Amino acid sequence: MPEEAEPLVTIDNVSKSFNGNTVLRDVSAVIYPGDVLGLIGRSGAGKSVLINMLRGNVEYRPDSGKVIYRVNHCASCDNLDLPFKGASCTKCGGGTKLLAIDFWALGENDKLRLALKQRIAIMLQRTFALFGDMSVIENIFEAMGKCKEQEKVDRAIELLKMVNLTQRTTHIARDLSGGEKQRCVLARQLARDPLLFLADEPTGTLDPGTAELVHRTLVEMSKKTNMGMVVTSHWPKAINRLSNKAIWLEAGEMMKRGDPVDVTKEFMVGFAPKDPEPVPIGGSIVRVTDAKKYYYSIVRGVVKAVDGVTFDIKEKEIFGLVGLSGAGKTTLSRMIAGITSGTGGNVEVRIGDDWVSMYDLGEFGRGRATPYIGLLHQEYSLYPFNTILQNLTNCIGLKMPAEFGKMKAIQVLSGVGFEKKDIEKILYAYPDTLSVGEKQRVAMASVLIREPRIVILDEPTGTMDPITKINVATSILTARKELGETFIIVSHDMDFVVNCCDRAAIMKGGKVVAEGDPKSIVAHMTAEEREEMMKSGVEMA
Repeated sequence: MPEEAEPLVTIDNVSKSFNGNTVLRDVSAVIYPGDVLGLIGRSGAGKSVLINMLRGNVEYRPDSGKVIYRVNHCASCDNLDLPFKGASCTKCGGGTKLLAIDFWALGENDKLRLALKQRIAIMLQRTFALFGDMSVIENIFEAMGKCKEQEKVDRAIELLKMVNLTQRTTHIARDLSGGEKQRCVLARQLARDPLLFLADEPTGTLDPGTAELVHRTLVEMSKKTNMGMVVTSHWPKAINRLSNKAIWLEAGEMMKRGDPVDVTKEFMVGFAPKDPEPVPIGGSIVRVTDAKKYYYSIVRGVVKAVDGVTFDIKEKEIFGLVGLSGAGKTTLSRMIAGITSGTGGNVEVRIGDDWVSMYDLGEFGRGRATPYIGLLHQEYSLYPFNTILQNLTNCIGLKMPAEFGKMKAIQVLSGVGFEKKDIEKILYAYPDTLSVGEKQRVAMASVLIREPRIVILDEPTGTMDPITKINVATSILTARKELGETFIIVSHDMDFVVNCCDRAAIMKGGKVVAEGDPKSIVAHMTAEEREEMMKSGVEMA
C-alpha cells in the first residue's frame, strides 16, 4: 500500500438489528487501497450483514455508526478513483479532489451514492447472478458499460483467462456447471473495475482446484489494481490465503481482530468432534452398472457427462461421490434420483425385495422408487413468504397434526445443527431473515423431515462453518443410526467426506477413477487437490 493512500473505507462502530435481534454490535474496521479484510465466523455471525451494509442495500442501513468512503473525484468527467493524494484521474487525466462520503447519510438516489455503488462489486454466496440466455462473453460485456468494441473484447478475454473460462466463451450461461457459473460471476464483477470488492463466501461451494483459482485471481487483482476487498469465510485457510487483516465475528460481536493467522487460530479453538458409533451395513440398495449419460453440443460435440460407471451402495451406508466441478458427479446423482435418464447401462434402486430401474418411466418404473428418495439440490430454494415451520410442514405436503409437525420440525432442526435455545425463534422466522448458512441447514431439514430411505445431498456443506459441519455430519450419522437411512454425499469437500462417509468414489471426466475408503482415494488426487482437501483442518475420527 503506497504511503500517500488515504483509508478507502472506515467502518465506525456500526450496529444493526432485525426484528429486535442484534446481528451486529459496534463493529469497526479500516480498509486502505490494496487491503483485504477477512471476516470469519459461524453461520449467522453477521458477516453477510456487514457485506450488504458496505454495498448499500437499503434494508441493511445501520441503526447506529457510520460507513465512510474516501475517493478521488474528477470534476471534469465525474470519475471516482482510489484515494491516493495528488493523483490524476485515471479516466481523463484531469485533476481530482479527495471526498469523504458518509455513505448512509446520502439519499438512496443521490448521484454520488449511485456512482459509488457502481464501483462496489459484490459476489454473493450460492448466487449465480448471470443472464441465463446470454453467452459467457456477452455476460462480461454487459457488466462493462460503454467502451470501444476492441477494448471490450480484449478486456473480456483477459478476465476469462484469469478465471480459466476461455473454453466456455460462447457457451450459454445457463448451461454452465455451478463452479463455472461462479467463475463467470467473478469475471463479471471484476469487469466493473471496482474500487471495493465484496466477496461473501466466494468459494464455499467450489471444488478445491476451482477454489484455489478464484483465490489466486482475487489476490492478483487486489495487487494489480489496489482495489480494497472484504472477504467472508468460515474457513481459516481461505482467510489466511486472501487477507492481510481479519476480524472474528460471533453473534454480531467482534471477538478478535488483527493478523489473520492469529485470529483464525483462536477461532478454531475448541473443535472436538466425537467418534461416530459403528452401524451394521446391509446389502445393496443402489446398483449402478456401466451407466452412461451422453449429451450432444454443437460446440463440443458428444459430451460424456457420465461414461461407463459401475458401483453399488449398501443399505445404511454413507457413500461419497467426489470430484471437481464438471466431473459428472451431480449428473450421476440425478440419475440415481430418477430425475435424469441414462443413455446406456442401468441404475437400479431396491424397493422392498424388488429392483427398480431408474431408467423406466411411469408409476411402475422409477415412480415406485422416487417417493423414497430425498434430494437436496445445490441450488435449493425456500418459500420466502412462509415461516420456517411452514416450509418444513405445510409447504412440502407433510400431512400430520400441527403439534406433531412442530415437534418433528424441532427434531430435524436440532439434528442439522441449530442450538435448542434458538429453534423456537427460527421456527417462526422467515427465510430472508436467516443467513445463507442457516437457510442451507433448513433446506437439509426439509429433506430429512420426510424420512426418505435414500438421501442424496448435493454439496451439503458449501456455506457451512466448521462447527456446523460437525453438527451436520453428526446429524447424518444419527439419522443413519436411528432411521436406517442411506446417504449419498455429492461433494468436493474432502474433509467432510473423509470424516463422514464409509466409502467414496472419485470422478474425473465422467468416469470413476478410484473407489474405496475415503482416505485411500486421496492418493488419486493431484498435489494441489490434496493440499486443499482438508479445508478446516478439523478431523472427526
